[in-house]
Amino acid sequence: MFKYIVLFLTPLILSFLFTPVAKKIAYKLNAIDVPKDERRVHKKPIPRLGGLAIFVSFLIVSLMKFGFDKHVVGILLGDLIIVIMGVFDDIKELSPKKKLVFQILASIVLLLYGIRVDHITIPFLPGTGTYFIGWLGIPITIVWVVGITNAVNLIDGLDGLACGVCSIAALSLFGVSIISGRYTAAMLSLILSGSCLGFLYYNFNPASIFMGDTGSQFLGFTLAAISLQGAIKSATAVAVAVPILALGLPIYDTLFAMLRRKLNNRPIMEADKGHLHHRLLGLGYSQKQVAIIMYIVSAIFGLTSIIAMYVSTKKSYLILMIVCTLVLAFATELGLLKKVKR
Repeated sequence: MFKYIVLFLTPLILSFLFTPVAKKIAYKLNAIDVPKDERRVHKKPIPRLGGLAIFVSFLIVSLMKFGFDKHVVGILLGDLIIVIMGVFDDIKELSPKKKLVFQILASIVLLLYGIRVDHITIPFLPGTGTYFIGWLGIPITIVWVVGITNAVNLIDGLDGLACGVCSIAALSLFGVSIISGRYTAAMLSLILSGSCLGFLYYNFNPASIFMGDTGSQFLGFTLAAISLQGAIKSATAVAVAVPILALGLPIYDTLFAMLRRKLNNRPIMEADKGHLHHRLLGLGYSQKQVAIIMYIVSAIFGLTSIIAMYVSTKKSYLILMIVCTLVLAFATELGLLKKVKR
């Protein structure tokens, strides 16, 4: 237990110490988030690049713990590509197509280092229901990684929201990985969670610095990579249900955003004010209250993913279907599919 505490607190302290440095770098590079439209919740310019502090903390502690372990190096090299892209985007916005190129490139790095989907699970079929998919794992891996990377980026709309949610999701993956015996994935999850919490001190409302695309895309990519290395790669019986539950909040919010835009004949990539945090703000909750509500929701998803590890394959997918039904009912009630302002 002591080694887990040290592995959690070390990146937390480093991230806490590095964040003021990241703030100075942001001002030097003019990486400042200036509110230009009504979608922005903050009203004054805030420095970006806080993600650098999270990344550097994660990088240092991961190398200290694992050295040049093949899979860890693969994740860190992919992270580096994402962070370089994020820094450029935080200084001068990149187009969605350019971001996608970087995301796919980083995903290919994971594939080259053996981090990929090898099997799929089809529940309710005779036997284990788990099948080797060969080369099909390549596009599935890329879609998963790119999808989760962008999902986390989309929920980064309030002070401390994405950072807190990702910390909780990482702790959920830690639990899942421990249960499935994936030590490397478990330790990386713990390091990532600590790195997030050290930054959250500065990022919680009222935030003095944002993580920017540097942070949100790094966190999304790393969570996706760890889930491939941990939950998906080993827990084949629940290979889809568990990571979808652990990363439930950003996944469902993104899916509803895409569906909402499609139903309203709007471009899928077009930004709007229809995300869950916007709806909760519209109901009169403060930024702090919304962030805490979404932390609780994320924790419920995480606990559900851990419970799914202890039950049979059929029951785990039944849990996933029940959660999906409840989420859809909640989303409909809250109006997440209704047309909103851009």
